[in-house]
Amino acid sequence: MAPVPELTVIVVEFDTNSFLKNLTHRPGVYRMYDEKAEILYVGKAKNLKNRVSNYFRSNALDNKTLALVSRIRQVEVTVTASETEALLLEQSLIKEHKPPYNIVFRDDKSYPYIFLTTADKFPRLAFHRGAQKKSGKYFGPFPSAYSVRDSLNILQKVFRVRQCEDAFFKNRSRPCLQYQIKRCSGPCCDLVSQADYADDVQHAVMFLEGKSRAVLEDYANKMEAASANLEFERAAQYRDQITHLRKIQEQQYVVGNQGDIDVMVAVKSPGGVCVLVMFIRGGRMLGNKTYFPTTRLNEDETQILGAFIPQFYLSGASGRLIPKQIVVNARLEDKALLEEALTIRGHRKVVLGDNVRGHRARWIKIAVTSAEQALGSHMANRNNINQRFEALQEALSLDAIPQRLECFDISHSSGEATVASCVVFDTNGPLKSDYRRFNIDGITPGDDYAAMAQALRRRYIRIKKGEGLLPDILFIDGGKGQLREAEMIFEELQIAGVLLIGVAKGPTRKAGMESLFMSGSPEIVLSPDNPGLHLIQHIRDESHRFAITAHRQRRGKKRTESVLEQIEGVGPKRRRALLRHFGGSAQVQSASTEELEKVDGINRKIAEHIYATLHNG
Repeated sequence: MAPVPELTVIVVEFDTNSFLKNLTHRPGVYRMYDEKAEILYVGKAKNLKNRVSNYFRSNALDNKTLALVSRIRQVEVTVTASETEALLLEQSLIKEHKPPYNIVFRDDKSYPYIFLTTADKFPRLAFHRGAQKKSGKYFGPFPSAYSVRDSLNILQKVFRVRQCEDAFFKNRSRPCLQYQIKRCSGPCCDLVSQADYADDVQHAVMFLEGKSRAVLEDYANKMEAASANLEFERAAQYRDQITHLRKIQEQQYVVGNQGDIDVMVAVKSPGGVCVLVMFIRGGRMLGNKTYFPTTRLNEDETQILGAFIPQFYLSGASGRLIPKQIVVNARLEDKALLEEALTIRGHRKVVLGDNVRGHRARWIKIAVTSAEQALGSHMANRNNINQRFEALQEALSLDAIPQRLECFDISHSSGEATVASCVVFDTNGPLKSDYRRFNIDGITPGDDYAAMAQALRRRYIRIKKGEGLLPDILFIDGGKGQLREAEMIFEELQIAGVLLIGVAKGPTRKAGMESLFMSGSPEIVLSPDNPGLHLIQHIRDESHRFAITAHRQRRGKKRTESVLEQIEGVGPKRRRALLRHFGGSAQVQSASTEELEKVDGINRKIAEHIYATLHNG
């Protein structure tokens, strides 16, 4: 009998560096999977990048963590708006998946609550776990004892409702430390009237019931009234209460009574599309799943979702649950048809929401943010980047894979505050430490050719002096005219060995319809699904984004400058003296030469110069 051949198992290592490089610093939940795509661990983080990076340190890890890390083959994240949302979502995911590396959590009936004793003359707020047999109001459930105590701590600061035991409360002859540090209004010693205390309790109940806007509006009105009556200490107290309240008002964003809903969003960028499905069951977010379908880049989110929804719910006989509501982030063209088909398959009325508000809009926002993060990580994967660079080499018929790419773009508003951007990519993706921007001055406003020439000259003079590296390819956002400017600058500076390419948008200005211009070569048009074109679109869009950001910052700074800052010879000291003397720049502008001369440090000559500058000569 022939020997049985050995089975070779190929284990694909998790690309830690590229994943961590593009991970967000925002709060959220992360899920770790093994080579069989089975979930290993669920965790929450105030800062996703810092928290997840700790698992991949080279030292100081315990044996359990090392065992976990050795099995990780994929990490998915869900970005949330706050750490509280991340905490609540983490509990839902752990209960749903029961990951082997997580502590086993208790079920809903043992979740903690906040309890309000309504039968007392001066009710108290307290931590509660277990059977709800006592007379009073229960608020929750909360995902952990920590979250209850943290909320009680903040409520204590804001509403000053007592939290002490009845035995302690009834035997006080003077107020305790909680009153001294302004955590209690002192009802035990009659330091607050029953009516005022009842008002504080009512506001606490309203806030715990989710009526935070009404509470905040009421406190804002009271703050304004106290200020108008010159009761400034009381107004400051209301201001502090408003500040504390805003810290916990986002608590109900993840858990609510919204029923069973699937939230489906599509996001795209050059070279990639991500569809994320977020599952809401019983009003609780159970997590999300990401898909990266193959699609042409000129298809928008409406077309992507229109094709994805029927494949997700209707194809095959998988028996996938179809919820009563599906909300999406784009207007669907065949909405009525899809609703009818889903209703038939799901055996109940199914509604597609493509213009939602409230909690559902909040879930859309969370899903879009998570999808953008997932797409960024997917595109930054080393295999995808290598594929793009190889495709670019083939498309341009290069002898070797380019190692360094640069792209320039110009941004201005009708010639105002012109800025040029330079972004750099290498074989690991965007190299943001090498990004540069150039404030363009001394040209005719709106002359993009002159602006490009100035930016290129300043950039590559420095590189010739040894202050940087030459790229293998330089992309110019523009057509033949912009390309000629680059050619003249490189000839002037005697720089050789750099391939110059102009990237012009097509007649419809849609992604995927770009034309490429190279010196001495005919126009190149690549297919919309070419990975090399995706790389060009990515670096072009990144240079555009960087240029617009820099332009807006410069324009905003220029428009907020004082008119006095434009006067030559008037520095910070004299400006301060002028503003102190007249009270504002408008008063300085209306002052005569004689009045200006009365300011400390301003003589006759300087006064005449200031007056002439402010009045255009």
